[in-house]
Amino acid sequence: MPRAIWKGAITFGLVHVPVALYPAAQVAGIDFDWLVKRTMDPVGYKRINKRTGKEIHTTDIVKGIKQD
Repeated sequence: MPRAIWKGAITFGLVHVPVALYPAAQVAGIDFDWLVKRTMDPVGYKRINKRTGKEIHTTDIVKGIKQD
């Protein structure tokens, strides 16, 4: 269990509440996909348009992410 970064207390009149602040980290990365520059269709590993099945030239490929 991680150690607290800060420990203290909050007091409301006669009520004393102990508080501890712990670090929080979320590991997240962006996964870029290859896309056809004109139509933004996804491209497979062999540089083939997954929708049409046609081969794509390297200069027609850009990176992009999928938005839900």
